[in-house]
Parts: sequence; structure tokens; C-alpha cells
Amino acid sequence: MADLEAPLVRPKRKKNWVDYFVQFRWIIVIFVVLPISFTLYFLTYVGDVRSEWKSYKQRQKEHEENVKKVVKRLAERNPSKDGLVCTARKPWIAVGMRNVDYKRARHFEVDLSAFRNILEIDQERMIAKCEPLVNMGQITRATVPLNLALAVVAELDDLTVGGLINGYGIEGSSHLYGLFSDTVVAYEIVLSGGRVVRATRENEYSDLFYAIPWSQGTLGLLVSAEIKLIPIKEYMKLTYKPVRGNIRDLGQAYINSFAPPFGIDNDESTPDFVETMIYNANEGVCMTGKYASKEEAKMKGNKINSVGWWFKPWFYQHAQTALTKGEFVEYIPTREYYHRHTRCLYWEGKLILPFGDQWWFRYLLGWMMPPKVSLLKATQGEAIRNYYHEMHVIQDMLVPLYKVPDALEWVDREMEVYPLWLCPHRLFNLPLKTMVYPEPGFDEEMRQGDTVYAQMYTDVGVYYAPGPVLRGEVFDGGDAVRRMENWLIENHGFQPQYAVSELNEKNFWRMFEAGLYEQCRNKYGAVGTFMSVYYKCKKGRKTEKEVQEAEKAQVEVPYAEED
Repeated sequence: MADLEAPLVRPKRKKNWVDYFVQFRWIIVIFVVLPISFTLYFLTYVGDVRSEWKSYKQRQKEHEENVKKVVKRLAERNPSKDGLVCTARKPWIAVGMRNVDYKRARHFEVDLSAFRNILEIDQERMIAKCEPLVNMGQITRATVPLNLALAVVAELDDLTVGGLINGYGIEGSSHLYGLFSDTVVAYEIVLSGGRVVRATRENEYSDLFYAIPWSQGTLGLLVSAEIKLIPIKEYMKLTYKPVRGNIRDLGQAYINSFAPPFGIDNDESTPDFVETMIYNANEGVCMTGKYASKEEAKMKGNKINSVGWWFKPWFYQHAQTALTKGEFVEYIPTREYYHRHTRCLYWEGKLILPFGDQWWFRYLLGWMMPPKVSLLKATQGEAIRNYYHEMHVIQDMLVPLYKVPDALEWVDREMEVYPLWLCPHRLFNLPLKTMVYPEPGFDEEMRQGDTVYAQMYTDVGVYYAPGPVLRGEVFDGGDAVRRMENWLIENHGFQPQYAVSELNEKNFWRMFEAGLYEQCRNKYGAVGTFMSVYYKCKKGRKTEKEVQEAEKAQVEVPYAEED
């Protein structure tokens, strides 16, 4: 790591009109984005309540009718004239930061907007059957009162089942259950020819079952999923532990906060939830949570903190108080804990509304938070969008647990983004080699946190303006992301595809495994119907001609990184 010792010297950057527009963008956010966001949240909630009034039998009947409409719509497509298939969802509605330019290259739209119902909560099988547009806020409203929850509940309310399956989903429980897609029991998929199949681990479509995650909807149209439920309790007993030292010390402290020696599986001492926030190169707070009953939480001497109220301090700032007052424990209502990062969008809210964390704003207007990410995207022009690509980082680095200190050191050196979010997840050694997979031979190394059936990984969440940008220095965001992607490839890491990527096709398939995905693309007729995952994720505008020509040249398996 000797090359990381000398500090980088960057020249000052000249400001232009875009800088000032971004600086005062809070005016548009307060007077336009927030009111519309609140209205949309309310209307969505009303729609969810109306859905809850219907019986599961009625919802299933409507679901089957809507699936028939999708099948009929696909049957109307003329492949030689109508081009590739895409959903009718507007590009700016997606929660991810990647701009959905791929829809410019597609012409045949299929409307999936009706697929937003919870079809069943099966308490005997411990399964929730959901349509793809069911979001996390909706599912926790239905399950938490039953003392049930999805095994992995992504933090932000607006994240949908379909997006978390086809893309990427993680939460503080992922060190036990893996990524969101690992908790799925079955997928209901409409294939390119209109055939509806149910894919599970054991049935004839098991290859499709393993290929769906990370495929970005390029193998078929997901119309429902059966997802694992777990029993929970009313509160989360959360322990905040401050850690100090150099950046590598912080990484090791995070590892030690939850990871047992090799081969030791879950026991009573294993926390139900884990996350760490690194506030600067020398300070962080490790948090571990255990489910607790209402009776325990309300025992004399215990502190209950309802973090979900609009006037409460933002969660990441509340956790930071452990650096001054030392280790402490509190009880948070479980559903409020699940969505602890929603109101301030982790800490992105500080950039969007610089004074949004002040007590007077929280009390007066905090009830309208957060602004919908889709509206933030819809109210920015091309110049603003390009500015954020260059002057702002929203990336996740999925790295093996033992390489977390290296990753933190790299981010500190190359980007200087703080706070950082650390969240562990298991990467299972599956029967088939999927797009993301553990390091070959990991089970022979016997590293801390690993087991014979899964390697422990960590999401290093890098969300904020880099230090050079905050200091007014020159910073090339695109080049920084390219260097990050190269580092991930060299260290068997992965980049979630919701983010803006600079990967070319060859490097994309060095990072991800192509074999099973391409096999299923051909077997289930996706080629020529759905855009390939690389072109769907590729940065920049695409034309129909470009994509069709790319489809003729199948992705070569040699692009995949050799073991």
C-alpha cells in the first residue's frame, strides 16, 4: 500500500452557473419537490389501504387477469417491427441513480403498473407473495403488526420487490440471510413468448431461478415473487459502540463487531442486525441489534427511542453522538428501525437540504421528508445530471469481508467521501455459478466470518460529495468510478447496477459471471426480445440499431474472469 501514502494534490476548480444552481436547488426542493412528494406518498398510501381491504382471493384473481393482459400484450409484438420489450414505467421513476437511458433504444412497452399488491401472507409456510411494485414501506405495514417481516428489509420505503430482486438489495440482517434475492423462494416470470412459469430452486426452471438476480429484468417479466418471512419482536435493542484509530483499525473493529471465527454458524450471541458508519478517517460507530419484546423494552431503566417521528434527529447524526457520550443501548420500535435511513436518505438529505437537519426545519417541514428520488431526478436537466455524475458519488462496493480495511483505505485516498456505510452480507456458494459468486477456494482459507457454504462480504456504501469537491478542488468523478471498478475487479468485488457505471463490455463481464446468464438468455428466448444486462446498465444513450447489432454478437464467456 506504499502508493497510498503520499497525499494527492489537486488544483482549485473554477465555478460555473451549474454550481450556483445546485447550491440553491433547495428552493425547488422545498417549494416544488417536497409538496408533490408528500402528495404522492399520501396517494400511494391510500392505494395501499384500498388494496388491503380486498381479500387475498380477490387480489389473486386480479393478479391472474393482469398476467393475462401481459401475455396478450407480448403476443401483439412483431419482433421485426416493434423492437425490444421494456416496461412502460417512466425512466425517471426508478429509485436508482443510474439514468434509464436504455429505454430510448426500446419501442415495445408492457404496462406493469397494476402489479403493486401483496397477494398473500402465508403464516404457515412463512411466505409473503408479492407483486413486483410492492415497496418496503407497504410490506412492513402489513407484516410487522403480525410480528413477521421479510428476512431482508431494505431501508428505504420506496424500494420495490422487483427492483431488489432484479437488481440488488441488502439490509443489516444480510449477514444471516444474504441479499434480498437470496430470500426468495419462487419467481413467477412471463417469458418472451408469453409463457408463464414458476421458477424455484428444485423444479425444471431452477437455472432460471438462479439467473434472475442481478439480471435487471432481461430474462423475462417478473410478475410475482414468494419471499421468506421470519418471526420478529416489537423492538430492536440497539447497541452503539464508538471506535477510533486509523482507517484500517476502523475496518477491523467493524469486522470484530459481529463476525465469528471461521465455521461458526449463528448462535445466541449473533446479532440480528449489523451496520457501521465511518464518520471520518479516524472515527466510526458500530451498531448491533437484537430483537426484543415489548415487555423487555418497557422494563424500568430502558430507553425507548421512536426514531420514526418527523422531528427526531436524523439517524446517522443520532448514532454519531456515541462518539461523544460513549457506548449506549436503546430500544427502537422495529418498523421504525427498519426505515431509519428513509427520512434523510442516509445522509444525502444534507446535500439536498443543507439545513434539513436543523431542529426548526424538522419541526416545521420534517413531516414532508423525504423528497422522492424520482422527483429529484425529474426536476434536474441534462447539465445538472452531468454535474452530479462528476461531482457526486453514489456507489456501493461489495467486497470480501477481509478486504474491508483495504477498501476503506482506497476510498479515503481516492474519493474522501464520508460518512461511509458498512453492511455485511453472505454470498452463498450456490449449485450454479451466478452473476455474483464467492472467491474460488474461500472455504479453504478459513477466514473470520466465513463458513463452508458462504463467504462473508460487505457493502461499503459511498454516498456523498467527495472531499475535493467540498473543498472546491478539481475532481473527475467518471475517472474515480473507473478506478473504483478496476479495483473491484482486481479484488473480486462487485458494483450494484443501480449506480452509474463506467464499465466497458469486456470489464463488465470480468466483474460478473456471464455463463449461466447467457445460457438462460438463449434457452428462454430473451435474445432479440429483452436488452442484454450490459446494455441496460451501460452509461449514456443507446439507439435501437446499436442494441440490435450488439444482440447479434453474443457476450463471449471468455470475458468472464477466470478462476
